[in-house]
Amino acid sequence: MTSSPPIALVFGASGQIGMPLLQRLRVAGWQVLALSRQRQAQTEDVRWLRGSFDQMPALPAQVAAVFGCGPLDHFAQWYADARLCSPRVIAFGSTSVHVKQASVDAAERDVAQRLRQAELQLFASAAARGEAVTVLRPTLVYGAARDATLTRIASLARRHGRFVLPATAVGRRQPVHVDDLAAAALAAAAARASHGHGYDLPGGETLAYCEMVQRVLGCLSPPPRLHRLPLPVFRALRVLARMRGIAGDLSDAAIARMGEDLVFDAEPARRDFGYSPRPFVPQAAMFTAR
Repeated sequence: MTSSPPIALVFGASGQIGMPLLQRLRVAGWQVLALSRQRQAQTEDVRWLRGSFDQMPALPAQVAAVFGCGPLDHFAQWYADARLCSPRVIAFGSTSVHVKQASVDAAERDVAQRLRQAELQLFASAAARGEAVTVLRPTLVYGAARDATLTRIASLARRHGRFVLPATAVGRRQPVHVDDLAAAALAAAAARASHGHGYDLPGGETLAYCEMVQRVLGCLSPPPRLHRLPLPVFRALRVLARMRGIAGDLSDAAIARMGEDLVFDAEPARRDFGYSPRPFVPQAAMFTAR
């Protein structure tokens, strides 16, 4: 007699991390319940549920694993009150919990605080229920043309034929591909060592911000030019850009952060569940909406 495949419930399943996670779950033999706000086509091994945290559809009483690929604070609040039982819960947060906690921007500090509180709430809820939660914190995500940083840079550069950075944009970054994050989620779900822990998930290569942007531009056709300007000149150009409705959310805090090293240690994730992200080799399709 063959046993039934394990069931995974995936929140944020139609998002940039959720979609590659669905594919990996299917290949690994899981039966998937996937939650989305929009109607999705049903497949043999993925059953789509239409709803949101505010309008939750009917859920089974128990699943083998729950994956939260959407906003961590909303997921943590749902989990605290959920009647569904699951021995394994994997939730994506963000390294913004570290990066933005001391920001000069009050809105950014609020983001960091909400992430921190969500993590604490998740771990407390899991302990009370006798379940095991793991939190995964990606760095700068790319690969699905749905991120708000590199895809946006590529879009602006394509439109104008060039891209401008301040000369101070030399802080180190570790961009991480969405498929490496999906692989990490599945590996962490099977790793007992990850129970009750949070992990930073950087990409497989550390490079300067300006070099990261140059590689993105270099994979486009034709490749836009990169201009690096003195910081005062860049700030003046930002004023002009805002008058034209461009870069309205490019804050002083964001500009300052371009010069800061945002580097995280992958060793705990490597040790506990074999995390092995790829180096940063961008391709145009990674920044082209489909």
